[in-house]
Amino acid sequence: MGKPQKTLWGGRFSTSLTTETIAFTHSIEADTRLIGYDIWGSQAHAIMLARQRIISDADLREILRWLQKAETDFQNGDFTLDPNKEDVHMNVESYLIENAGREFGGKLHTARSRNDQVLVDAHLYIRDEILNVQRGLSELCEAFLYIAKEHADTVMPGYTHTQHAQPISLGFWATAYVSMFLRDQKRLQSAYALANTNPLGACALAGTTFPIDRHLTTQLLGFDAPHEHALDVISSRDFIAETLFALSLVMANLSRISEEIVYWTTYEFGMAVLDDAYSFGSSIMPQKKNPDIAELTRGRTGRVYGALLDLLTNLKGLPMGYNRDFQEDKPPLWEAFDVVKACLGLLPELLRTTDFKTERMAELANANFATATELANYLVKEHQLSFRECHEIVGWLVGELVKQEKTFADWELTQELLKQKKIDIPIAQLKQILDAESAIQNNQSLGGTSPAEVHRMIGNFEEQLNEIASYIYTCQTQIESAHQETQRIVNDVLSK
Repeated sequence: MGKPQKTLWGGRFSTSLTTETIAFTHSIEADTRLIGYDIWGSQAHAIMLARQRIISDADLREILRWLQKAETDFQNGDFTLDPNKEDVHMNVESYLIENAGREFGGKLHTARSRNDQVLVDAHLYIRDEILNVQRGLSELCEAFLYIAKEHADTVMPGYTHTQHAQPISLGFWATAYVSMFLRDQKRLQSAYALANTNPLGACALAGTTFPIDRHLTTQLLGFDAPHEHALDVISSRDFIAETLFALSLVMANLSRISEEIVYWTTYEFGMAVLDDAYSFGSSIMPQKKNPDIAELTRGRTGRVYGALLDLLTNLKGLPMGYNRDFQEDKPPLWEAFDVVKACLGLLPELLRTTDFKTERMAELANANFATATELANYLVKEHQLSFRECHEIVGWLVGELVKQEKTFADWELTQELLKQKKIDIPIAQLKQILDAESAIQNNQSLGGTSPAEVHRMIGNFEEQLNEIASYIYTCQTQIESAHQETQRIVNDVLSK
């Protein structure tokens, strides 16, 4: 058994914690990221206490002086967390007490609990990280739009069931991912809104008898509003679940593009070649050029899914109020943010530098009956037949050509087979109907693959990305303004 350790909350206890107990329960590794946020939250709390005459101006000056020194030490890399002090909150408060004395430093925790304090730190951290992920997603969307602008009329096969379906354009394919990731942006904005509420002042679970001003700390920390119900505040981790759910869907979508990169770059598909800067070789096979970044993105998706399941499992059996189980909410969230940001840090430039093999795409699009639906549509319009009749005719035609190992490009045979169904189409017209490039030009319905629609959607998506950029800027400005206001007050107090 290790040497007993004293704690700031040990007045009720006759025996101190052992080092083994501390080692089992401390959260130092996860809390290191929260030091700056914990100091900011403590500054805001102390300012509020003085404004409400709960502590004196002299108390405030001494508290802020040593909190500022702690922040300077942190920024210089000199503030490290001691595992014997359990968590970031006890470390910051102990630093204050050790330097300012208990008569000053011991007053900071008035009208505050570690229960609401840890939530403040988490809310502040998550806010910043969500905005970082949103920036990365916007960069990824810009990379897809770069491809779309270059290839709005580059024909390629579209796929369903990983089988040739109808011809589409490479630009159409790229804008599909932009459309998808813009929904991720909306989910992240929703998660941000939940995170951007102020838990400070809920205290342990019931509020406090002190005349605190939760609106003031909301202002000083840049939150939109207080999270009012104290018991709900302390019990809530749904804002983390919402964030993890949004991150999980981001990774699901990143995994989907990664999967396409993996098989598009195979010899068999031959539709894309990755830049050497984003490819890896083999230790034994000199010819290999492997899509490791895409594979690792696909593989790391499970980590983020696991983080969500970890948290949901944690929450499912907890009664209202604080439970120490909540300490386990941060490590999976931190890892999820790290994984998503790392993937978003590489994929945009990987895509921008990819060499898309447009001739191979066109060859595939014209080689495997991808325009069969266009022929059926033509028969509907020109021969006044029902679509199901036309579907049956074209399906029969494809079956006959496949039996003879032929394609639509065997024009005379295609024409003769159609004649057996009493349909006579000149070969020149057949070539026009069954041409993949013509097919994408003709699909002009809203959201279709025609170049005109692709360019229209590009413009629409660029507008949405501009709105998201403005939203991120507004959120960041709100955060920075609040932090600057807190620092201004700190400097004013310390200058007197």
